[in-house]
Amino acid sequence: MRLILALAVAASLSACTWVEPDAGGASVRVIHDKNLGGCEDLRKTITVSVRDEVMGVERNRLKVRDELESLARNEAAREGADTIQPISEPVDGEQRYAAYRCR
Repeated sequence: MRLILALAVAASLSACTWVEPDAGGASVRVIHDKNLGGCEDLRKTITVSVRDEVMGVERNRLKVRDELESLARNEAAREGADTIQPISEPVDGEQRYAAYRCR
């Protein structure tokens, strides 16, 4: 019974998004293509991480990816960037982004 309860709690937590963009991060855009014309490469790599499992249960990959992106956008705003681009896929709850100033 305890195992079932633990799995139910972990499953419900895996659907939650815990990280949201803050005021600065909300203005940072994410680009996924190579179209960076007019952008200044800030030569900064932003590395962010979140838990990708809870109590041994893997979290929803889309939720993990969304949280990583929100964290990266928040950090980019603090670093003076207005655009980020993923430079790696999420691995074990960690992802890297490049930071740019395009506006």
